[in-house]
Amino acid sequence: MQYRNRRCCNRGCDKTNYVHMKFYNRNTETATLNKIELRSKEIAQMTVLIGRRRVGKTTLLKNTFHSIPVLYFFIAKKNEILLCEEFTREMEEKLHIPIGNYTGFAELFKAIMKLSKQINFTLIIDEFQEFRNVNPIIFSDMQNIWDSYKEESHINLILCGSIYSMMKRIFENSKEPLFGRATSRMLIKPFNIKTIKDILSDYYPGYTHEDLLSFYMVTGGVAKYIEQLVNRMAFTKKAIFDTIFSEGSFFLDEGRDVLIDEFGRDYGNYFSILSLIASSKTDRGNIESILNMAVGGHLDKLENEYNIIKRTRPFLAKTGSRSNKYKIEDNFLNFWFRFIYKYRSAIEIGNLDYVRNIVERDYETYSGIVLEKYFQEQMIDSKQFSDIQPYWNSKGEDEIDIVAINEMEKYLLFCEVKRNKKRINLHILENKAIDIAGKYPQFNIEYKGFSLEDM
Repeated sequence: MQYRNRRCCNRGCDKTNYVHMKFYNRNTETATLNKIELRSKEIAQMTVLIGRRRVGKTTLLKNTFHSIPVLYFFIAKKNEILLCEEFTREMEEKLHIPIGNYTGFAELFKAIMKLSKQINFTLIIDEFQEFRNVNPIIFSDMQNIWDSYKEESHINLILCGSIYSMMKRIFENSKEPLFGRATSRMLIKPFNIKTIKDILSDYYPGYTHEDLLSFYMVTGGVAKYIEQLVNRMAFTKKAIFDTIFSEGSFFLDEGRDVLIDEFGRDYGNYFSILSLIASSKTDRGNIESILNMAVGGHLDKLENEYNIIKRTRPFLAKTGSRSNKYKIEDNFLNFWFRFIYKYRSAIEIGNLDYVRNIVERDYETYSGIVLEKYFQEQMIDSKQFSDIQPYWNSKGEDEIDIVAINEMEKYLLFCEVKRNKKRINLHILENKAIDIAGKYPQFNIEYKGFSLEDM
């Protein structure tokens, strides 16, 4: 991503010129893909690569493979014949050999697999799940062709998709033809906290703790959202909100654009549930009483089929416990449902200032919850703990923001998270934790407070 002669417009910035936004921190994923590429020299590889839209899957793939020819097919919603014409041109340009003319993808794929007996190359098929709209028979055809040619093939086949539910169904449902065919599966996640800090350090070295929290709160590490803010040099809380709540903003329709294909015609119910969860209505009973409908099936799909929400249980609660709360995993979607979808009527009549004022009003409380997630994520990235959960008792009281345990080293950590360090009271935290601590008499127990200053 190139940015030439851009100057930071944030107040207090050092006016540095930025020329190039580098490819950030995909070392683990790149190493894994390179190993798969190497294996393809010996035998055909089929890798399923999944990740939410905008997370940077295509950029990762285009920056990874260099040692053998790379073909890139993007499955647009268009006629199969037109797709085959595009793919044939791509093959002839990259492989420098005549391929022939094809009107169906099955015959073209057979030609590709035959060709891969002699040539080792990578084929990336992006938005693979869209074949279901082009011609759903393609999946069965590919299965038959793959099974027939894979033993003698040297293809590095990457099947990439961003509609999680459809990709999961295609490759993990035992009734689907491509079930069990993939040799590798990868889930591409947003950038971690360290990378977010690296990006801010590169583009806005004078960033404050509040800038970091705002940037994390809105982007959640999703590459496209970071690119949008970097492109506008929006790194402070004010600049970020200026960007989001501007006429024609990319962010205003983004939640709908990302999820409408996932949910299909039933999107209204799913959006209502997600809006409530984002507004801290996090238990099933509360959601059902507000919507006056059963939502168990919707919650189950949101968690297990769409991978959008996560069920959290209090520390020490058993698997079957009903003391569950739900949260939206994705920072941006949580923000979008909390403020943009909830107040969509004001958005639709162009009253962006009204919604922005609500965000400003609720910012302290909302960002405090995001700060808890920030420190949880930091602990997960540290690889020091066997379990990390919040805690609340059976009455929903005595809440503890974070309980982290390392059972091997017999270490138990209780954490209170507040934006303002002066509001942290470790004595109250110790009293809340008495019952839990009593169950671990042999453990080294520690109590910590985390605030903006510790980011």
